[in-house]
Parts: sequence; structure tokens; C-alpha cells
Amino acid sequence: PVPGRCAYFVERKKRFCKMIPAPGRRFCGEHGQQEEQNDRKRIPCPLDPKHTVYEDQLQKHLKKCNSREKPKPVYFVQDINAGSKDAAEIPEKQVPISSLSKEELENLIIKLKKASNGLELHLKEQILTHQALQEALNDPKNGESAFKHLKQQASILGNMEKLHLLGPGRCFVEFGAGRGKLSHWVDTALQNVENVQFLLVERATTRFKVDGKHKRRDSVFERLQVDIQHLCLKKVPILETKKLPVVGMGKHLCGAATDLALRCLVESYTGCCDGESEEPAPKRSRTDKTEVASSNPADNESNKDDCKPVAGIIIALCCHHKCDWTHYVGREFFTSVGLGPVEFHYFQRMSSWATCGMRETTTKGSTSEEGEEQTNGTEEHEQIFSQTESGSETLQGILTVEERKEIGCLCKRLIDHGRIEYLQQRGYRAALQYYTESAVSLENVLLTAVPSLIPEPTA
Repeated sequence: PVPGRCAYFVERKKRFCKMIPAPGRRFCGEHGQQEEQNDRKRIPCPLDPKHTVYEDQLQKHLKKCNSREKPKPVYFVQDINAGSKDAAEIPEKQVPISSLSKEELENLIIKLKKASNGLELHLKEQILTHQALQEALNDPKNGESAFKHLKQQASILGNMEKLHLLGPGRCFVEFGAGRGKLSHWVDTALQNVENVQFLLVERATTRFKVDGKHKRRDSVFERLQVDIQHLCLKKVPILETKKLPVVGMGKHLCGAATDLALRCLVESYTGCCDGESEEPAPKRSRTDKTEVASSNPADNESNKDDCKPVAGIIIALCCHHKCDWTHYVGREFFTSVGLGPVEFHYFQRMSSWATCGMRETTTKGSTSEEGEEQTNGTEEHEQIFSQTESGSETLQGILTVEERKEIGCLCKRLIDHGRIEYLQQRGYRAALQYYTESAVSLENVLLTAVPSLIPEPTA
């Protein structure tokens, strides 16, 4: 054994244990019973079975185990961004698409095309770049995978700059932050700008974070380990203190996480949050695109100090098959075109067909994409799902690969349009555009939104 390391030989790994034992002991806690030769038994920890504990010390261990439930932070408000809690409107049993008859599938497609009639389905390309990433983009040490992510991040920053979202006196909230790469590049782009703050929202613990690279005194980085569903931004201490306008952003924010983030920004932050319940925003006409404001000018004036508007939203969309009717912000739009939770369920499942025709390309491209946060493995998510849902002989006998791909894209656009209308009804000028080539990412649609009163940027 290596001096200072556990002397227990792990037969399965054909090497000695690498753990460091307590002073004066030859074995680590896991293998200490080999030395003590007593009847003390080690059992899996009930909070996390990946590690063990002495049975007679279980209660003491549970009080200090790292996997124990920790006190909720002040910004945790249960289900504040969850949306409808009416379970009655969601069918209990969902039939797989592969089990539908030909007539049932055809009726669904007819409904889909009828609801999509008149919508803007051909998105414009807005593939931009930003000088902050030029050095990294030209670095030959970056492989193909890193280059793809850099191109996406550069285009997101380019679109943010075009919308005048990169500026001083703002708080950038990165949803589904993972390692925090997007915030890192925004910080790089704003290296000469004062009073900039970053909130990185991620529910899981993350390894290899890039937060430590930020040494500037003018920018502040803070991680919020919380599910977006329970995040009340108005209760985050740094926002309570400075009340900076917020820019919400995300790179490949999977499925329902996008809807939770939109509601977090538009309702629980912009609206009035009392910490316990959140009143839904008043319904407005689909044709009313003006900014939400009080009819009393005095009320608007008095609220200026209490509530800063969201300066902008920019999210690279991802994994529509992981959307959820409960959390979906576009339910009012679906209802207005004669659709409901049943159709939404099938459309979100069928959305994966948009990439099933490119499955072979996806396999080659996604296997090399490692080292980024899990939420960025979008193409792999789509491939796995499309094999599950569209690989049946029944569907292949009804629809060709190209037809499935076309229908899948239509499902994505319909779901996204519901999000656009949600934002428009709440006073935002929202749009969808292709922000990168499909060869870089099959999930290449970017959602942007800024308050309607802000002039539209010139081309």
C-alpha cells in the first residue's frame, strides 16, 4: 500500500484502497472493520446508499451526512413557478403514440396543421458572433465539440448585443447554468463594465465550474442551488438589496425548464411576490401587445422602486419532448385554437420526430460532445427519445422519415408559439430565430424577448 493510504486491498479493482485513514490507523472508515476484528456492522446510508456507515453510529451520522435535507434558502418558495395545480385536467393514462390507430394519428396531424395555420413557421436566421469569443474560436487546441459550443455561445452573445442587453447595472440570471460557461463569456464581454452581477441557477451540484475564473471586483458571481420551479428571484438577497433589472438567459434549457424560467421572470419577479402564493397575471386579449402597467400613473410611479422590469430574455430552446402541460406557459394559446392537454401530450412526444431523420448524423456528432454540462447534450436526448417513440414499425408504415421530421418541426413551432404569445400578452416583444446552423446543433432555435416599449433594433 501507498504510505499514508488505506492498507485494504480491493480485490475487484486489483489495487489498494486510495482513501486516507485517520491518524494512527491502517484502514479507512469503510475498511476499518478488517482491522478491528469486531462485530460492528457497516450498512448503506439510508440517505445515500453510495456510502456506508457503522450501524451503531447511524443516528449520529444522519445528523451530519452531506446527503441530508438542508434548510431551504430564503428564495425558496414551494411551486411558485409551477403553473396550474389542477390535476383533473390532465388525463391519468397516456397511450403511447405507437399504440394509436392510423385514423387517430391522422386526426392528430389534421389538428396540428389546422392549429398551425397562419403562424410564422419559417424562422429567420440570426447567426451572429461576438468578439469576446474570437480568441477561443481561433484556438486550434479546441476540438470539434468545444468549437460547436463556442459558436453557439458566440451567437447568443451576438444576439444579446443586438438587443442591447449587454450593459452596466444589470443582473444576469443563467438558468440551468451547469458549469456557468454562458455567464463566463458574458462576463468576458463586459470586462470594462461596472456594476454587473451574475446569478447561476442550477438544481444539481456541478463539477468543474468556471466560476473561480472571475476575479474582477466589478462583477459578482453567486450560485443558487435550487429547482427553477421553486425560485423566487425577488427574495434573492443580492436582488433585494440593489433591485437591478434582470436579464434571463439559458443555453439549451430543457423542456419544462424553459416554461418555469419564463414564469419565474415574468410573474414571480416582475409581479408581486408575497413569498407564499402567486396570483396569476390577468388574462388579456391575444391582440393586445402593449406593456402591462397599472391604469393609475401614480401607482406606476410608486412601484418603480419596488419592482424593476426584466430587461430581456434570451434562451436557446431544447428538448420539447420534456415539456409538461402543468408547467407550460402557452396553455391559453392552445385552448384558443381548440387544443388541450391530450393534444399537447401527443405533440410534445411527436416533437422529437424533428431530429429522427438525422439520427445517423446525430450519433457521430453527439458522441464527442463531452465536458459540457449535461443539459447541453441536447442532440443525444433527442436521439434516444426519437428511437423510443418513432422507431416502431407501425409508425414507419404510416409516415416516412421526412414526413415525421416535418411534423416534429411543426410540433416544436406550435409549442414555441404558445410561449411567444404568453410573453406578448405580458408586454414583451418576443421572437424566434435560428441562431446557429443545424450542423452545429439540431436544437438551433433561440427565443428572445424585450419589453415592448424598447425600440426595435435596426438591422
